[in-house]
Parts: sequence; structure tokens; C-alpha cells
Amino acid sequence: MKTEFKAKFLQHVAKRNKEEGFTLIELLVVIIIIGILSAIALPSFLNQANKAKESEAKQYLSAINKGQQAYYTENSKFTTDISTLGVGIKTETENFSYVCAASGPGGINCTATSTGDAIRSYLGAVYLINISPSETTSRSLLCQTTKPGEKPGGITVTGAFPEDGDPTCPSGMTDV
Repeated sequence: MKTEFKAKFLQHVAKRNKEEGFTLIELLVVIIIIGILSAIALPSFLNQANKAKESEAKQYLSAINKGQQAYYTENSKFTTDISTLGVGIKTETENFSYVCAASGPGGINCTATSTGDAIRSYLGAVYLINISPSETTSRSLLCQTTKPGEKPGGITVTGAFPEDGDPTCPSGMTDV
């Protein structure tokens, strides 16, 4: 009985090996699943390159904003010349063009305008805040356009803002 059982088991194993492999349906299901997963992941993966390019503008404008605050502390005014700030930033890079423009006596707008259509532009604004009747300090704001390829706006500053009156990003832009 033992040998009969072994023989039947060997026949079963031999028969099973002949039937191994994938059917066409199984193969198509796997290909469809891989296609769906790649369709979901690919746009996210491709967008990572644009996010990396946008991080340049965030870092540069943060440095420019800090430079403007230091310049104002020393000179009691803002400057439109980025090289005067001494932060070592080029005004033109592969992805952005950097410009500073006065937004009134109490502030300055510095923009990073994207050179491509797939990258968002940025606004860095430095403005004055009255913390007491005799004391003024500066604060900064960093905004990004909501859609890639758009030109950044600016904020208008007519004087120092009250302590609780911080400006917000212009329309078409969000706070970073």
C-alpha cells in the first residue's frame, strides 16, 4: 500500500508540472494592475522634479528677505539691488529671475518669476510692523502662485502695519 501511495503521488506531481504556467487571463490581469499603478504613480514622480526646482526660489527668497531685514536694520531703508544685500544670490538662474521693487515706504517686494511654464513663481515681501508707538520691527512674507507659469503679484505698503495687521498674499497666491 505504501508503494501504491508513492506511485499515485508521483503521478500527481508529474501531471501537476505539465499544467504549471500562467494563463493569458492571469497575465492580462497583472499587466492591467501594473498599468493602473504606474498611471497613478507617474504624475507624482514627474512632479518631484518641479518641486525640487521650486525649492530654489523658496530658499533664495528667504535669504533675500533676511538680507532685506538686516539691510533695513543698518540703513533704515530697503534696497532694490539684490547684490547690495550681500547674500550671494544671482538675479538670473536657470529656473527663475529675481527682482526687488519698492512697495511703498514701509516695505519691499522681491519676486522669483519662473522661466518655465511648469514651475510656480514666488513673492517674498518684507514690511514694517509697529509693535509700540516708538518701536518698529520688520517681518517677512513668502507666497507662491497657485498655478504654474503665472507671474507673481505684490503687496502695497503705505506705511508700517499695526502689530495685528499683517498683510496677506495677493490674489492668485498662497502663503508658503
